[in-house]
Amino acid sequence: MTLQCINPKDLPVPQTYSQVVVATGSKLVFISGQEPEDLDGKLVGRGDLATQARQVFANLGRALAAAGAAPAQVARITIYVVNYNRDECLPIIEKARVELFGDHKP
Repeated sequence: MTLQCINPKDLPVPQTYSQVVVATGSKLVFISGQEPEDLDGKLVGRGDLATQARQVFANLGRALAAAGAAPAQVARITIYVVNYNRDECLPIIEKARVELFGDHKP
């Protein structure tokens, strides 16, 4: 599968994702929502968004690997955060996202 990430000139350029992703190929993998839990199902980093974000993206990386997929093949991610404040939370989440996805912005 290949992905083409597009940011149309008439839309704002987001820092952390692409406005449009076009996927071609035949394999689709759906991964359930990942939580900040360790292998034993215990919460990691209670009250610490950075630790929780790192755990979630690490879990996502393991789930992708189990499916034979790579982060560069991900077309979309959805992130939910309790009491989300964009100015405070986005830089923290973005740092963890980059650890898994690098420059790829699904």
